[in-house]
Amino acid sequence: MDVSIIIVNWNSVDYLRACISSIRENTRDASVEVVVVDNDSPAGDAGVLGLEFPDITLIKSDKNLGFAGANNLGFRRSSGKFVLFLNPDTKLVTPAIDLMLARMQALPDAGVVGCQLLNRDLSVQTSSIMRFPTILGRLLEFERFRLRCPRLWGIGPLFSTSAEPVSVQVISGACMLVGREAFEKVGMFSDDFFMYAEDTDLCYKMKRAGFANYYVGGAKIVHYGGQSSNPDWALKMKVKSELLFCSKNRGPLFASAFRVALICNAIGRLGAVACIWPLTGLIGRREELKATSAKWCSILKVLVEHHSV
Repeated sequence: MDVSIIIVNWNSVDYLRACISSIRENTRDASVEVVVVDNDSPAGDAGVLGLEFPDITLIKSDKNLGFAGANNLGFRRSSGKFVLFLNPDTKLVTPAIDLMLARMQALPDAGVVGCQLLNRDLSVQTSSIMRFPTILGRLLEFERFRLRCPRLWGIGPLFSTSAEPVSVQVISGACMLVGREAFEKVGMFSDDFFMYAEDTDLCYKMKRAGFANYYVGGAKIVHYGGQSSNPDWALKMKVKSELLFCSKNRGPLFASAFRVALICNAIGRLGAVACIWPLTGLIGRREELKATSAKWCSILKVLVEHHSV
């Protein structure tokens, strides 16, 4: 078996059905097995997948193990030399698995190999590749800056036409191809993370163990994103997980400084909204600004609460 594809389901059966079908339609060179871990979905409808796709391995967890824990469970039940951790809300639109596997097999130092993630409208998701968290990066993080200066933010490869693999720091957890031995060597996903930042942590562990992480732009997958989680809960979990990553890997002093940088960023965003608000009658962006304000107020609240714990 070349590749074991681990997919964690939580109330995403409709997306998962399309995902599995796209794997079959677009994978020709690699032999694959699909392992679905149902993370105690409240909907309780994962069983239909076993009827529709009798050749998949369906594992039903009696509790929600989180993203990291469920993927580790699926990994233990898999047999492939390589393992692809794939989100259920994805859809292959190229022979992405074949392409990533070929690149990984040609790169002896590869730890994680990832692809280009596309939005629903086929525009590029800038979260396909990332850098490890830095204080300056969070102080200056604005999406418009990232798009205007992609190389400065480490996302230049996303807009390159080159088909060659590029060494990057972090590959998105929505689609991560790893070698079985390398994944075991670094201790698999850390169960410290319930959801979010476990991809950053894994890539960090790979780098620390002497491996390199590669982005393969020719492999493309649509990632619908955020289809099973409450947006506000997901936003708060992302902040908490990022702070946990900093504390775990960079130490408490860095984590504290990073938290302050996030607070400054949030206050700056809210200040910008306050300045623009009087003009909303003219520019017609009141609802957009309300949503932005609510988002950064929520982040600020998490950061303040985190400090008081």
